[in-house]
Amino acid sequence: MKNTYMQKKETVERNWYVIDANGLTLGRLATQVAHVLRGKNKPTFTPHIDCGDYVIVVNADKVNLTGNKLDKKIYYNHSGYTGGLRERTAREMKEKYPVEMVERAIKGMLPKGRLGRQMYRKLFVYAGENHPHTAQQPVEMKIK
Repeated sequence: MKNTYMQKKETVERNWYVIDANGLTLGRLATQVAHVLRGKNKPTFTPHIDCGDYVIVVNADKVNLTGNKLDKKIYYNHSGYTGGLRERTAREMKEKYPVEMVERAIKGMLPKGRLGRQMYRKLFVYAGENHPHTAQQPVEMKIK
C-alpha cells in the first residue's frame, strides 16, 4: 500500500504570480487567489503546511461586483469604543479603498488562525498597474 505524501516546510518551492483584476468579478478573483495562496493548485498540497505561492494582484480598483452589491453590500468596522461602528457601502470602498476591499475578500477565504495569517502575508494588492516586485520575476496568471 502506498503512503500519502506529506510535504515538509523545508521542501516547499514558492513561485510568484501576478494577476490582473481588470474586469474580473471580486468573488471569483478572491476564490482563485485564496486557492493559490493556500497551495491547493499544487499536487504536493498538505493541509497543515503553508505550501502556497506568492500572489500580486494589480488593478484592484477595476474589479467588478455583480447585481446590486455596489449599493447594498455594507462593510463594517468597529473601533472598540461605544458608538464606534463605521459602515461603508461597496461603492464607497471601491472608490476610496479598492485595495482593502480585495484584501478583505481574499482574507475571508483563507483559514483562520496562525496558518491563515502566514498565508495572507504572501498577498500583495495594488490599485494601479505598477508593482515593486519585478525582481521576483512573477509569472502572469490568467483567471477565468
